Amino acid sequence: MNYREAMAYVEELGQYGSVMGLTAMRELCARLDNPQDQLKFVHIAGTNGKGSILAYVSTILQSGGYKVGRYLSPTVSDYRERFQVNGRMVTQSGLCKYLETVREAADVMAAEGIAHPTAFEVETAVAFLYFLDKQCDIVVLETGLGGAEDATNIIKTTLAAVFASISRDHMEILGETLEQIATVKSGIIKDKCYVISVKQPPEVMGVLRQAAYVHKAKFFTADTDRAKNVGYGVTKQVFSYGQYKNLAIAMPGQFQIDNAVAAVETVTALGRLGYPVKEEQLRQGLVDTRWRGRFEVIGRNPLFIADGAHNEDAARRLAESIRFYFTNRRIIYIMGMLKDKEYNKVIQDTFGLAEHIITVTPPAGERALHAYTLAQAASVYHDSVTVADSVQEAVEIAYLLAGKDKEAVIIAFGSLSYLGDLIDVVEHRDTIRRDSHGRSEEN
Repeated sequence: MNYREAMAYVEELGQYGSVMGLTAMRELCARLDNPQDQLKFVHIAGTNGKGSILAYVSTILQSGGYKVGRYLSPTVSDYRERFQVNGRMVTQSGLCKYLETVREAADVMAAEGIAHPTAFEVETAVAFLYFLDKQCDIVVLETGLGGAEDATNIIKTTLAAVFASISRDHMEILGETLEQIATVKSGIIKDKCYVISVKQPPEVMGVLRQAAYVHKAKFFTADTDRAKNVGYGVTKQVFSYGQYKNLAIAMPGQFQIDNAVAAVETVTALGRLGYPVKEEQLRQGLVDTRWRGRFEVIGRNPLFIADGAHNEDAARRLAESIRFYFTNRRIIYIMGMLKDKEYNKVIQDTFGLAEHIITVTPPAGERALHAYTLAQAASVYHDSVTVADSVQEAVEIAYLLAGKDKEAVIIAFGSLSYLGDLIDVVEHRDTIRRDSHGRSEEN
């Protein structure tokens, strides 16, 4: 299997859809000698913030000298981003090797009349093989969807179960109420592990605490209200928490303080379990953490930000950050959404801050919401909406609207599926502009 064949196989796996439950995953991993049982995990669930917490925790642990596996989805720029060791993606040849092994097991299952594993189940098994082969000290992984019946929940050796912000999303699968959704996500809690959660609505906290009690797990709240001397900024933010004074992070967004506090609590818990990290290593890990497409500054003059806000809670957080950081500045949106998301609620939570809205169609196959449909929905609330035929065109329109106004801010958000292409377009444009300025100066 070469890399082109590997990517074609991954595309083919889409036909098996998304199936909740661990039956096929248990069978698949058993045929691979259960590689997950030989690894130690930090398991992260939640609606928004999972990826940022994963990035903070894994970067801090790496700073502490540990070999750290990262398993995440979806990705922004490259499929291989899903599988990382110490921040480096699996090589193309490595991915082919592990994918070939898993495919052989999956094909035998299908030949025996057993349900063929889904794409996410195959990918999760690939991750386990990769991390075991690389002899990772610890693996930080996020759930794909939910918790209890998510493919990642086959793991038994969880050191810490971590909960990012839990809100309403995927209700058709996880349940209509916060209690129902939290109950599903609490399924990642294992006996006598540590449980760390950001501050949640009371009904969510009640569910998580009860689940921790049942499993005799120690529960800790990462409460941002206990953070002191908080200083916000687009390029640097600082806070003090517990014994740590003046910690710094480079990722903007008010909500990143929540995620960083959760990471500090998680790393503190891991220290009690035999994975100590020195204070200077924790500090370095926090400031070194980056996370693509999460309120990320991808361009300047004018400021250009990319954010994966694709549901109501994330949209509300994005709006709060826009109000906080960019008061009285011209805001231009680029939006791209999926059909199965509550795009109307995302529009309602954000439209009032934009001078103009540009819509694009994400490259997400049948799940993609067409730019024209999104524009029609946005036009109900906003009288200045433009449909772009491509991400490239959307970027060009946004820059034209911004003009030479240094106070203008372009914010692209929605599905991560198009943000990778958008980031490439913006960075390529900036490179060409810098090169042309350089030649002009030389001449």
